[in-house]
Amino acid sequence: MAQFRLQGSKVLAVDMTGDAVKAKNGAMVAYDGQMSFKKMTGGGEGLRGMVTRRLTGEQMAVMEVKGQGTCYFADRASEINLLRLQGEKLYVEASNLLCTDAALRTGTTFTGLRGTSQGNGLFTTTVEGQGQAAITSDGPAVVLRVTKESPLQVDPGAYVAHTGDLKQHFQSGVNFRTFMGEGSGEAFQIRFEGEGLVYVQPSERNTVGGEV
Repeated sequence: MAQFRLQGSKVLAVDMTGDAVKAKNGAMVAYDGQMSFKKMTGGGEGLRGMVTRRLTGEQMAVMEVKGQGTCYFADRASEINLLRLQGEKLYVEASNLLCTDAALRTGTTFTGLRGTSQGNGLFTTTVEGQGQAAITSDGPAVVLRVTKESPLQVDPGAYVAHTGDLKQHFQSGVNFRTFMGEGSGEAFQIRFEGEGLVYVQPSERNTVGGEV
């Protein structure tokens, strides 16, 4: 299996000995050894994945990288975060998924109004299986634990990914305190309940709700 490691915080190095990885198209910045690059259909999910992603609007251009040596990946100087999946499912915005082991399965899932609030549509990308994945964030990601006793509210524009047995609820942050200038300033929030981890970036995307 390919070995993932960070060179600093913004470059991913993947050591391969005949292995393969799936990476965001165009994310390769350098390599040594012998490598082959092949564009994949439907985010690496074949014809069915291509149709699903076109219908859902969750587009993801992916290439397969295979060979002997080390390949280096980066994406617009974004911070890179490594995750090791042990059979669980990762939920991540397609734009934040940089690279995965080839053995990991990707797909799409319905997110409801959370995606709409981000301007990303109603679906998001899933990654599951055994192996490593690299996700990007605008600034160093903060990993926040959610428990049954401690639910978490997150600004949709700061959300990057989550793992675990979590339920999400889209809720309005508009109340009397907001209009009085004493609220959070966020029109919409995501509430996570259950057991799991949420990855949050210290920079917000533009959202449909914006500030009140």
